[in-house]
Amino acid sequence: MSGNGAAIRGSRVGAGPMGEQDNGFQAERVVKTYYCFNNHSFSPSFAASVVFEEIPVELDCPHCGLPAGQDKDNPPQIAKHEPYKTHLAYVKERRTEAEAKALLEEAVATVRERRERLLAEAKAEAKKAAKAKK
Repeated sequence: MSGNGAAIRGSRVGAGPMGEQDNGFQAERVVKTYYCFNNHSFSPSFAASVVFEEIPVELDCPHCGLPAGQDKDNPPQIAKHEPYKTHLAYVKERRTEAEAKALLEEAVATVRERRERLLAEAKAEAKKAAKAKK
C-alpha cells in the first residue's frame, strides 16, 4: 500500500499547478434566449459556426415543456388539445347518417338470418332426437 497520500488529496489527476488559468480551448458560441407562454426563459448556446437558418425558431421549454420562441413579447401560443375521440366519433366522421342507417339495417338482417337458420337447425335436431327415442 502507499504511505501518507495527503499530498494529492483533493486534487484531480492531471491537474497542473494551483491557479492554472488555461482550462482548454473554448469554441466561439452564440447564445439565444427563448421564452415560453409561462414566462420561463432559458438560453442555450450554439456553435458560432452554425448557419443562422439552422438555429431553431422554437424549442421546448425545459421547465414546463411548452413551446418557447425567441420573441419575449409574443411567445408561442399553447396548442389546442383535442379531447379524446371515441371509436363512434371517428365512424361518424367517415359515414353519413343515411350510410350508417343502411349499414345497421344490413347488420341486423344478417343477425336475424343467422338466428333463424340456427333455430331451424335446432328444431331439426330435436325432431331427429325425438324419432330416435321412439
